[in-house]
Amino acid sequence: MENGTELVIHHVLFLLVLIFGLGMVSGKLASVLKIPDVALFLVAGIVVGQGLHLVTETSGSFTNQFILTVGSALILFDGGRNIKLTGLKKVWVTLTMLSVPGVLITAAIVAAASHYVLGLPWLYALLLGAIISSTDPATIIPVFRQVRIREKVRETVESESAFNDATGSILTFSVMAVILGTERVTLGGAAADFVVSAAGGILLGLAVGFLLTYLVAHFRLGILRDYTTIAMVVTALGAYLLGEQLQVSGFMATFTAGLIWGNSGTFGLKMEDKLREMDHFSDNVTVIMRMLIFILLGSQVDFRVVFAYLLPGLAVIAVFMFVARPITVFVCAWPDRKASWRRSELLFMCWVRETGVIPAALSGMIAGAGIAHADVISAVTFMAILMTIVVQASTTAYAAKKLGLEVSDGHAEGRAT
Repeated sequence: MENGTELVIHHVLFLLVLIFGLGMVSGKLASVLKIPDVALFLVAGIVVGQGLHLVTETSGSFTNQFILTVGSALILFDGGRNIKLTGLKKVWVTLTMLSVPGVLITAAIVAAASHYVLGLPWLYALLLGAIISSTDPATIIPVFRQVRIREKVRETVESESAFNDATGSILTFSVMAVILGTERVTLGGAAADFVVSAAGGILLGLAVGFLLTYLVAHFRLGILRDYTTIAMVVTALGAYLLGEQLQVSGFMATFTAGLIWGNSGTFGLKMEDKLREMDHFSDNVTVIMRMLIFILLGSQVDFRVVFAYLLPGLAVIAVFMFVARPITVFVCAWPDRKASWRRSELLFMCWVRETGVIPAALSGMIAGAGIAHADVISAVTFMAILMTIVVQASTTAYAAKKLGLEVSDGHAEGRAT
């Protein structure tokens, strides 16, 4: 037994050292090439997994599922923490529409394409649509640190990517519940479950986020102030765990808790002196989680399935990128007269919609659950991640320049418009 335990420990340590080493090299190379690091994380995973067979972790293993769950929760928490509520007054209608109806529209269009092109049964086609319907803050936020665009557009795209990750996760687990037979297949029942799961997650996230923020930031009762970054981790994982235990959305709970944490000043809870420490800690944690999730994803890609479904899979991704996204943006944003969207801004939002960490994690979870057609869903998810990151993320600066949305550092929103 001891020898077996020792072998498992050595295996996990080897996995971590290898992935972190590859991640640092890939990240450095990505910064030189000026492309998103997750693209090279995927390539590195393919090399050490499918090529050299140094990483053989299966999608259903405890190690893989643990990394996906923890990584998703921490990344969603950080996505919420980076949203500033004061900057969303003008665009809250657009943001709400993109984050809920927008996800449903995208999922429905992708589901139709997947059913007719890939031949997936409707429920499994909808599962694929739900998985890849959300955008990725872990990819978009680093891109916008390099590409300076109008503040209104940047805040909307970044906020949408954080909000719709939670919505996409809830939709995915709702469809999974129907497939696994734990929920009745009725439209009204599914809608009610969705609302209960989301609302419950929001309320729980508000409670956990405010409690921990209070214990850190209150000027007299902030007994955890010396443990600010540790309290962040406890908030993120605690909100997720409580959500799952109470059968509401753990992902929505951890995202909402992050939203409260990042806007603590709104409630008179000041943490300006800890801001640099928190940002540095969060940046490192999210980079580590991106390395783990994407390198493992690359190592698990079944190229036999990818090549078997390559052309129909690419056709679905083309519908996803060039049909579903533009329809979603124009239906959800164009009617918002308060935001006064220009056509160039809407076109930019149509193009910037990278698929990333949460879809990767969700596809790993459904593979681990042994759901039928998981191999096809995972293969198409991999294609979606690769295509949106390589084609769209790498051309964000070009698109911003062509559409006249670039601004110089320190350029005010008013002068940019």
